Amino acid sequence: MQKVLSTLRKSVEKYELIENGDRIAVGVSGGKDSLVMLKALADFKKFGLYDYDIVAVNIDIYSGEESYDGLKRFCDELGVELVIEKTDIKKIVFDIRKEKNPCSLCAKMRRGALNTACNRLGCNKLALAHHKQDVITTFFMSLLYEGRLSTMLPKAFMSKAGVTLIRPLYLTEESKIINASKNMPILKSKCPANDNSKRREISNFIRKLEHDFPDSKKRIEHAILDPESYNLLDKI
Repeated sequence: MQKVLSTLRKSVEKYELIENGDRIAVGVSGGKDSLVMLKALADFKKFGLYDYDIVAVNIDIYSGEESYDGLKRFCDELGVELVIEKTDIKKIVFDIRKEKNPCSLCAKMRRGALNTACNRLGCNKLALAHHKQDVITTFFMSLLYEGRLSTMLPKAFMSKAGVTLIRPLYLTEESKIINASKNMPILKSKCPANDNSKRREISNFIRKLEHDFPDSKKRIEHAILDPESYNLLDKI
């Protein structure tokens, strides 16, 4: 967890992600990335560098059919309030509309539910657990599927919701998150598209690229994350 905290602090300071007085809604799906981010933000608060509050928000897309007992205990141990928003997103996207490419609509609906929760809970910021690998994957998805150069920003103001989105794990390697997530109550994904998504295809492509061209991942990271090398476009 110390390595995660180190990169989280670097992201916070470099991109000015947290300010005194912030009330941050932390999007918690129950996966390794969001659980590690939640714990890191709770631990980082103890350093006393910034005065902020956090509340964990879970968007339940299964209409209350999923058990979150492990997540509730985890939040209790951290001393963090957990809010579970029950929705019919899975039913709408997969059962009613039967979307061929469901990920985009599902993500938009979950983001909308998070924004609504932020406003109701009085949160001025929303923290999502996208890490360095996600930034690279999004870049290639935009390039190969949309024909444009764009990726995620570490910080972006969502004017319609009046909420600032932040990504505290923006500079964190996925391997560090995996190590830090050991012994955490990770929820197994039940998403019908989990093993057959465009994001999964691109992730496999990047792994093959790195195998065929050693150090290519580091060069890609530098090109995307260094403002002098690449002009980041907003994709949130």
